[in-house]
Amino acid sequence: MTKRVYLFGGKHTDGRADMKTLLGGKGANLAEMCQIGIPVPAGFTITTEVCNEYYRLGRKMPAGLDKEVLAALKKVEDIMGAKFGDPKNPLLVSVRSGAVKSMPGMMETVLNVGLCSTTIPGMIAKTGNPRFVYDAYRRLIMMYSDVVMEKAAGIEPDEGKGIRQQLDRMLGDLKQSRGYKTDADISGDDLKELVDRFKGKVREVLGKEFPDSPFEQLWGGIGAVFASWNGKRAISYRRIEAIPDEWGTAVNVQSMVFGNMGDTSATGVAFSRNPATGDNHFYGEWLVNAQGEDVVAGIRTPNPLNESTKNDQNKGMVSLETAMPAVYKELDGIRTRLEKHYTDMQDIEFTIQDGRLWMLQCRVGKRTGTAALNMAMDMLAEGLITKKDAILRVAPAQLDELLHPIVDPNAEKSATVIARGLPAGPGGACGPIVFTANDAVEAAKSGKKVILVREETNPEDVEGMRAAIGILTARGGMTSHAALVARGWGKCCIVGAGTIHVDVHAKTMTVEGRSFREGETLTLNGTKGLVYGGALTMMDATENPRFQNFMKIADELRTLKVRTNADTPEDAAKAREFGAEGIGLFRTEHMFYGKHSEEPLFILRKMILSDTEEKRRAALDELFPFVKRDIKNTLAVMDGLPVTIRLLDPPLHEFVPNRQDEREKLAASLGITMERLSKRADDLHESNPMMGHRGVRLGITFPEISEMQYRAILESAVELKKEGKNVIPEIMIPVVGQVTELEHQRKLLDKVHAEVCRRMGVAKVEHAFGTMIEVPRAAITADKIAKVAEFFSFGTNDLTQMTFAFSRDDIGAFVPDYVGKKLLPIDPFQVLDREGVGSLMRIAVEKGRATRKDIKLGICGEHGGEPSSIEFCHQLGLSYVSCSPFRVPIARLAAAQAAIQSAVKQPAAKPAVKKLAKPAAKPKAKALKVTAAKPKAKAVKAAAAKPKAKAVKAAAAKPKAKAVKATAAKPKAKAVKALSVKAKAKPKAKPIARPKAKPKARVKPKAKAVKKPAGKKKK
Repeated sequence: MTKRVYLFGGKHTDGRADMKTLLGGKGANLAEMCQIGIPVPAGFTITTEVCNEYYRLGRKMPAGLDKEVLAALKKVEDIMGAKFGDPKNPLLVSVRSGAVKSMPGMMETVLNVGLCSTTIPGMIAKTGNPRFVYDAYRRLIMMYSDVVMEKAAGIEPDEGKGIRQQLDRMLGDLKQSRGYKTDADISGDDLKELVDRFKGKVREVLGKEFPDSPFEQLWGGIGAVFASWNGKRAISYRRIEAIPDEWGTAVNVQSMVFGNMGDTSATGVAFSRNPATGDNHFYGEWLVNAQGEDVVAGIRTPNPLNESTKNDQNKGMVSLETAMPAVYKELDGIRTRLEKHYTDMQDIEFTIQDGRLWMLQCRVGKRTGTAALNMAMDMLAEGLITKKDAILRVAPAQLDELLHPIVDPNAEKSATVIARGLPAGPGGACGPIVFTANDAVEAAKSGKKVILVREETNPEDVEGMRAAIGILTARGGMTSHAALVARGWGKCCIVGAGTIHVDVHAKTMTVEGRSFREGETLTLNGTKGLVYGGALTMMDATENPRFQNFMKIADELRTLKVRTNADTPEDAAKAREFGAEGIGLFRTEHMFYGKHSEEPLFILRKMILSDTEEKRRAALDELFPFVKRDIKNTLAVMDGLPVTIRLLDPPLHEFVPNRQDEREKLAASLGITMERLSKRADDLHESNPMMGHRGVRLGITFPEISEMQYRAILESAVELKKEGKNVIPEIMIPVVGQVTELEHQRKLLDKVHAEVCRRMGVAKVEHAFGTMIEVPRAAITADKIAKVAEFFSFGTNDLTQMTFAFSRDDIGAFVPDYVGKKLLPIDPFQVLDREGVGSLMRIAVEKGRATRKDIKLGICGEHGGEPSSIEFCHQLGLSYVSCSPFRVPIARLAAAQAAIQSAVKQPAAKPAVKKLAKPAAKPKAKALKVTAAKPKAKAVKAAAAKPKAKAVKAAAAKPKAKAVKATAAKPKAKAVKALSVKAKAKPKAKPIARPKAKPKARVKPKAKAVKKPAGKKKK
């Protein structure tokens, strides 16, 4: 039978760090800490497979799980020397979620499970501390009633009327009436009275008694954690982070250790390096006499861990380093061990019970883009990681943060700071303020950029936090929910600005006697934690040398070239600054849009509405200087780099004026009546213009349009060549569906080329001639088209439209529903559809190369700047991707990461095929696919495994290739080696039943299934 419950604790540990898919990140890392001798309270993990089974069974626990849980619980009792539910020596446990990829605050936790009327006396006798016991019990009631009795039961109360909020108000009223400043000040007698009142409120609001059975509490908690996987905020976060629904969550049941037993007890969260800046200093926060939720929830501003963590807000507070020096020294040693073990920055949670340190969690810490870059380069310099690891440590999207707008330092000099907080998220933000997550979401829908102001955020605010451009909270620390989530998204965020008072109901923020109402403007400096009233000037962040060095490493490792889509010489210059290696798409029609377009647009309209070839040619002669000017200037800016110039693509009716005064002016210029002009305009109208008279079809029906553009390109090239420029024009014909269209245009080009050479006294003008592949028929007949075309550029915007029969302008009416109902995994205009559009691209690549081995292949659709799509382009073996100027650095990094990951997935082939070791997989997991190995591919070190890491693919063996053992990458970044089946197999490293080997694993095209070796027994 498949193992469903894994024990951890000392020598009795089943799991390892490389089992995240099965045990979730928390469970796998708890097991790993036990394996390396770090003090962890004993417990067990229920696997992610059980979560999926729970949902398949209609939210019911699978048969037999109860026996496995009780067996594991008995072992935990033996390790901890206490018994769950025992009246005299009770064991209490926590029940926590554990997703494959960290989802901070998005799922549920219940602490102190097992406290009830029969175990409370035993806990008091055991600890001699009634105040602690009743504090723990009131926390259990608050969490359990909220998580299990309300949310997991599907109860959706009105705003402000949830059971947790009502209990919070009761707690607040007690503190106010008794003059208590913090929860830690409440007396034991008051807590004892409060828990009775809490239970009465639970009965009143939820219509049932709070459970008094430890085992009812335990199973209620387990079910609630599974149910929270499909809670609203978890679903929202998964959608934002592109986490697959089928991953599921594990459940971790762990012995409680208590940070709220008095002044020698504490709890905290720490990072092995500063998660906001990347500085190599131990960084964190702690609270004395508290439990972990107090730190993360941000309900109290916590103390600094050490001197490095002190700031303006907490500089007067005592650090753990000062208060408990021996414990701090032990914690600092664990920090060093964990970072060396995982070779990445660690986010750790700890509890100190009566002076003894316990570790409750470690995971790869979320960080800002600046921190990610700095850590990667520092760890590289320290020899902790390789260049390839460093490149994999920075997500392409994080490069956006390095180019985030910041508050202009000159503007700050004359501005008054109205509040100071902790710098939790990078960059600057300026905009009107709102006070609820819903208002932030609604503002974003209408295009407004707002700042969300809250007393403190909670996980329910996740959609509003995403929608806002900046976040400001009155309470909370650098490890609070708001800080963690904002940092992960690179969102400008300031937390713990203690001088501000937020009144959500009145929708006002008050600071130092000054009030700000909803809609008034604030400016945030998230890098320094400064708040300004009103709007300050923003500016682009300056690039730093470290960023440049990082990008040089990425360029060394990638094989895909990165070009840009540019419409103007200014765009081209900016893209070249960002490292573009040419222009993959220059649209000749840009000059007819926007600034300074009036004159050329008027001439174009004259040409369009002319009713004879003679008039059209006259208008084209007028238009020629404008077209040539833009082309020549762009070629000059890109001196030495290729420029792909697309001929006029849009249907002509798009340029016809609708305003009466513009039509009258045009009719007068053409010397025709308004009636004739209107009839000509009506004749141009099309029912389906996207598939109508556009692209190459214009050049066929009106050859003079193509001829004018060819002449502008070739003359520009000759003139620049004479000026000493090295220009490389590539002429691209759009909307080609058959080779005959391309042959027609090639003849026109050859004719114009001969005329230009003769007139300008040159023998030849160097240029390339090719086509966009954006019509499915072109992809299917690419072998024929390649006889004429010297290059293909995939126009994936239109190729996606024509493949799906979706209009990109109208998909808002149905594609979100398709994605929501899982009919589509994602919007195919955002991320390339590999199965459909990708298959057409693969056909075109294979057929094109079969005809013309040296054909150049690129992509110029919006997908050219999207990391997942870039990875696919690398797999197809394209020559380049092309994207907008500001996405060039992202594409450069994504291309490097694709090259690294491809090398990991394709180890070097070795002689003699033997057996292929199976990776841990479900019994029904599909056979591994094999892809062609690069002849000299070497083993590559894998970066610290993240949940999104793709499955390691076995290389296709050449006739004598040895078997490759596909193992899950360990976080220690060890080399992926080609092993024989028997090589160095540890006793515990047996294949484990788990969900489909590595979520989101993509299989390369035309891969063949590896046959299972004969006689191999299933373990």
